[in-house]
Amino acid sequence: MRYHLLGKHTGLRISELALGTGAFGKGWGYGTDLEESGRILGRYLDAGGNFIDTADSYQFGDSEEWLGKLITSNRNDIVLASKYTMGASAQGTLAGSGNSRKNMVMSLEASLKRLNTDHLDIFWVHFSDNMTPGEEILRGFEDLARAGKILYAGLSDFPAWRVSRMATLAELRNTLPIAAIQVEHSLVQRSTEHELLPMADALGLATLAWSPLGGGMLTGKYRNGEKGRAEGLGGRVFQPENSAQRTAILDTVLAIASEKGATPGQVAIAWVAAKGSLPIIGPRTLAQLDDNLGAAELVLSIDEIARLDDASAIAPIFPHSMINSEPLRNLATGGKLSQVHMPTQTVA
Repeated sequence: MRYHLLGKHTGLRISELALGTGAFGKGWGYGTDLEESGRILGRYLDAGGNFIDTADSYQFGDSEEWLGKLITSNRNDIVLASKYTMGASAQGTLAGSGNSRKNMVMSLEASLKRLNTDHLDIFWVHFSDNMTPGEEILRGFEDLARAGKILYAGLSDFPAWRVSRMATLAELRNTLPIAAIQVEHSLVQRSTEHELLPMADALGLATLAWSPLGGGMLTGKYRNGEKGRAEGLGGRVFQPENSAQRTAILDTVLAIASEKGATPGQVAIAWVAAKGSLPIIGPRTLAQLDDNLGAAELVLSIDEIARLDDASAIAPIFPHSMINSEPLRNLATGGKLSQVHMPTQTVA
């Protein structure tokens, strides 16, 4: 497996596929047991993977507890990341939810105990609560970093404008940087390409993509009658084949997989990686992991990527629909658009 830096503001080396452990546990009634979780983790590490992503809410704390039992012998070789916002309780509490510093500190302490470690390599805010000011979140990150309890900070499922403001404030104040974002990105969820991915590119943030398989839809298994997340998680974190375009997307994935002697899931994951995101795979079985790992060896051609892009294309939104039009770009270059070398990186 190959390795990348976690964005442009760290020297942390992370494997090209991250292991999401939302399926480690039985708290949700749909997941895998401790033994199979151990086999999945061991196979992933043997393949060269080093990035483990979990959250306090995954399986109501089971995911963190099981990881705490499984990583004791090689904790220092692992980049361990977890998230807070919802808490581990199935019932939930007012104090134990949201993005406040109070919940941040309480959640981290509880996560460290379950994970049997004294620090997290990456600590994510799980999603925006639309209440807590960015300044409060940044102060909390800085305090935890100074206390040696977290090394890097990231934002998962935040609007682009909030991420960019917080990243800028951290830079100006010389506090712990925002190192990365986590977003849903796949052939059936490309709206992150409107603002979030260009923002991350311009600001030097790493992008981790969850659900690169669209909740399993892009493997084609639901066409064969399998249920998976469509029923196992009550339809959450699942993209159904519910439109003509999604049918065309899956048809294209299946065709390219057949041509390359690969599986549809490997094609879908390889496409996400080709777009610059680091895919988070979330296998529930060892067989699923083995299939996912094959994506690291699959290289899509320019033509194959174009076919997938065309099938999954989304309409641009304002202001991109205006400023990226050729007439305006030509006006902005004094009529010499074809003679101007455009920047290779998105400009901030």
